[in-house]
Amino acid sequence: MSSPSLDTALRGILESAIGKRAVPAQLSDSTQLLGAIPELDSMAVLGILTQIQDDFGCQIEDDEVSGEIFETFGDLKRFVESKLG
Repeated sequence: MSSPSLDTALRGILESAIGKRAVPAQLSDSTQLLGAIPELDSMAVLGILTQIQDDFGCQIEDDEVSGEIFETFGDLKRFVESKLG
């Protein structure tokens, strides 16, 4: 999957989990997520991970999940890219 379409897909997943208004209008690799967006709580993280698995057909193991994945949009994108191989 090319980066622009991955960006679009991840934006959609974030908007679905935390609401369109909560997602910054401009998402760059350096956009802060966890800690910067109050709506991004543990339940939202679970929803995002589940949606990534469903949408991309990958498996995310519990021991792969850490707060570092959600520090920035770029971190989240790199994690998904690593799962896609």
